[in-house]
Amino acid sequence: MSELKLKGTIKVIGEKQTFDSGFQKVEFVVTTEDQYPQDVKFEIVQDKCDDFLKYNKVGKKVEVSLMYVVTNIKE
Repeated sequence: MSELKLKGTIKVIGEKQTFDSGFQKVEFVVTTEDQYPQDVKFEIVQDKCDDFLKYNKVGKKVEVSLMYVVTNIKE
């Protein structure tokens, strides 16, 4: 498993979406602080949604950590 960290400013915070299954998510966009800034979209899911909405606002500087797994597929 690998980790990606990104620093930037929150540009957009979407509304919390709740689906019939009970699944919840909030989408948000962070503008990076790189030489060539980019907008990167993320999702917060389930029990993390309420805390994210409580403690974060548009314009806040943040560091986002993302854990991911890369799988090599051999044909």
